[in-house]
Amino acid sequence: MRLMSFLDPRHKLFLGLAGTFVTCLLVGDIIGGKLIEGRILGLPYTTTVGMIPFPVTFLLTDLLNEYYGPKAARFVTWLGFGMAILAFSFIYLAGTIPIAAFTRDPSWQGVNETTFANVFLGSQRMLLASLCAYLFSQLIDIFVFHSLRRWSNNRFLWLRATGSTATSQLIDTIVITFVAWSGILSLDKIVNIIFSAYGLKLLIAVGLTPLLYLAHALVQKGLGLSPLPLAEAD
Repeated sequence: MRLMSFLDPRHKLFLGLAGTFVTCLLVGDIIGGKLIEGRILGLPYTTTVGMIPFPVTFLLTDLLNEYYGPKAARFVTWLGFGMAILAFSFIYLAGTIPIAAFTRDPSWQGVNETTFANVFLGSQRMLLASLCAYLFSQLIDIFVFHSLRRWSNNRFLWLRATGSTATSQLIDTIVITFVAWSGILSLDKIVNIIFSAYGLKLLIAVGLTPLLYLAHALVQKGLGLSPLPLAEAD
């Protein structure tokens, strides 16, 4: 409590955005090995349940870029990268430690070697794929967002938010899908996942635009904070 009372609203917001960003990134990586399918507007799609928390990172990156500038957004990007490697290391280490002998009994109802491997070790390839795509796509997102912000002279929030997401997520979707599923799924299935996942991400990016405006209003009116001036952001 003393620490939180010591921090000013801008520091509190930064810690909240960074913590939520890292949490969404790690959860998305860990659960990303589960594929789901369905239909949107009558069109079939195949994607992973990692798409549940990942869109939140789009919103958070834009807020970090807007209120703290590209340097702060890149810092949180590298922080997320480091935490993903740390999580990957712990999961791998946990998988190498022999499980208790009594859990191998068929009557055992708790977690055994197989269920642990299926839940956690099956996500290692997704974690690796995510790391391969994550840094590049995030840095592209930050660059495009700030470039559009500078080009529009701080106008058209919807343009820089949607434009940066559309560019970065195309790269992210292609890389992560090929690394995660090459040799496991057929090429046509991989291509289908790319098209459907990217289309879904675009729909989500557009759908999040009102939330981005709402977040701006809450930050500016609730915390009394303003976006970082372009001169300081550069």
